[in-house]
Amino acid sequence: MSKQKNLSQPPAGLAALFETPYYAVMFTSQRRSGDAGYGDMAERMVALAADQTGYLGAESVRDATGLGITMSYWRSEADIAAWRRHAEHQLARDQGRADWYEHYAVRVARVERSYGWTRSDGPADPQAAAAAKDAGVKA
Repeated sequence: MSKQKNLSQPPAGLAALFETPYYAVMFTSQRRSGDAGYGDMAERMVALAADQTGYLGAESVRDATGLGITMSYWRSEADIAAWRRHAEHQLARDQGRADWYEHYAVRVARVERSYGWTRSDGPADPQAAAAAKDAGVKA
């Protein structure tokens, strides 16, 4: 089974589109001031997550005030639970509560549909084009 729904690569910073259904873990956080090793640990967690069974990809942003959103994508809830139990990830979460975060929230959702658009696709609505393709109609 292919991880990617379309053949085009997304721009840097965006995860690919994956075959549905899959799961999204939304981690919204407010950082405290100072780094205290946060950057190194964040890089380590990205690399470690990428090696886990069921990991599909991630996207992450943070603004100048420290508000950040990281979306990670997983094949199943069991894969998410295994990641949560991973010993090194548990240590990072503990350190995050102790040193890096003022607040965070985690939300998990099942993704039933996903689609994307890129300028090279032209001006057509990507949902309409997909529906036409599924119906055997040329868009």
